[in-house]
Amino acid sequence: MIKISHLSKSFSGQKVLDDLSLEIKKGEVVALIGSSGAGKSTFLRSLNYLEQPDSGTIEIDDFRVDFASISKEEILTLRRKLAMVFQQFNLFSRRTALDNVREGLLVVKKLSKEKATEIAKEELAKVGLSDRENHYPRHLSGGQKQRVALARALAMNPDVLLLDEPTSALDPELVGEVQKINR
Repeated sequence: MIKISHLSKSFSGQKVLDDLSLEIKKGEVVALIGSSGAGKSTFLRSLNYLEQPDSGTIEIDDFRVDFASISKEEILTLRRKLAMVFQQFNLFSRRTALDNVREGLLVVKKLSKEKATEIAKEELAKVGLSDRENHYPRHLSGGQKQRVALARALAMNPDVLLLDEPTSALDPELVGEVQKINR
């Protein structure tokens, strides 16, 4: 379960998130809908502390963090529990699709190169990109880059997957496929 309580975030004195509270049960899928600039991305970025919230708490199962007094160790734990697929994908341009997926497994999870490669290949296969594992981002379409980013997030086996505009770069026929993977 995820419980967000009293989350607030301001930029230059303007409130973007104002005392937001939300509870999401395990396995539940929640979509945030709003106009451009409404704060959807800020909300997601605040949850994993890529944006520092002004106040609020987040609970993921038995792990609880108060954003007003969060420690570096808690930030790392929070980021291990939450994986995010960014709207801009944030792939390493000088690394192949396989390397992009494998990186977190090596650096964060400290897996062996063999195990990290095995998991990365499995996740790329799940998103239909086995044949693109040795391609660099510049040689991938927008939809393929998005699927590499999704494979990278899934490879970390997070408790929570945050998706910012999850189907924005996909062809209409791929939208359903990505939605199946995310379940």
